[in-house]
Amino acid sequence: MITDALGWLADLPFPLVLLVAGLASTVESGLGIGMIFPGETGVLILATTATGVPRFVALVLVVAIGACLGDHVGYVLGRRYGLRLRETRLVRKLGVDRWDRAMAALHRYGASAVVVTRLIPVVRTLAPAAAGVSTLAYRRFLPASLAAGLLWAGTYVGVGAFAGASVRQLEAWLGRAGWLVLGALLLAGLAIWWYRRRRTVQSARSRSANCSPKSTTRLPS
Repeated sequence: MITDALGWLADLPFPLVLLVAGLASTVESGLGIGMIFPGETGVLILATTATGVPRFVALVLVVAIGACLGDHVGYVLGRRYGLRLRETRLVRKLGVDRWDRAMAALHRYGASAVVVTRLIPVVRTLAPAAAGVSTLAYRRFLPASLAAGLLWAGTYVGVGAFAGASVRQLEAWLGRAGWLVLGALLLAGLAIWWYRRRRTVQSARSRSANCSPKSTTRLPS
C-alpha cells in the first residue's frame, strides 16, 4: 500500500530526513549541481513526512538553510571569477540568456533579485552568482538569500506535505489504486527535471554552434 511506503518514510529517524532534505536543497540551489541531481524532487518526497506542525517547521527551516548554503556556492564563484563567469562552459550549459536575465534582475532590484527569481527554474541558481559578480555586499546578500530560501522551502515543503496528506486520503478511498497516483507524481517530477535538463543542454549546444568562429574575408584597403 502507498500508505505503507509513506509510513516507512515517516518512521525514518527524523534527523536523517532533515539531513537528506538539507543536502538535496543545497544541491538544487548550488550553481550547476542541480543539473546532476534533482534536489527539488528529493525535497518534495521527503516533505511527505511532514505529518505534524513541528516536523513541517523543522523541514522548512533546514531546507531553507540548505538553499542558502547552495546560494553561497554561486556567490563565491561570482566574486572569484567576476564577469569571466559568463563565458564559462557551466554558464553556457545553463544558458547565457538566463545569465543575462539574472544580471538584469540584479541591476534592477538589487539584493531583492535573489528573492524575486527564487521560483524561476535555472535563473534562481544563477542569481546568487550574478550577485557575486555585481560585488553585492555580503551583508545584503545573506538576508536576501535566507528570505529566498524560506520562500522556496515553504513552497516545496508545503506542496510535498499537502501531496502526502492527499495521497493518504486518496488511498483510503481508492485502495491500491493510490500506488498509481504516487507513481504518476514521481514520474511527472522526474520527467519535468529531465526535460528541463535536456532543453538546457540542447540550447547550450545551439548557442555554442552559433558562436563558433567563422571564416572572415578581409576587405581590400
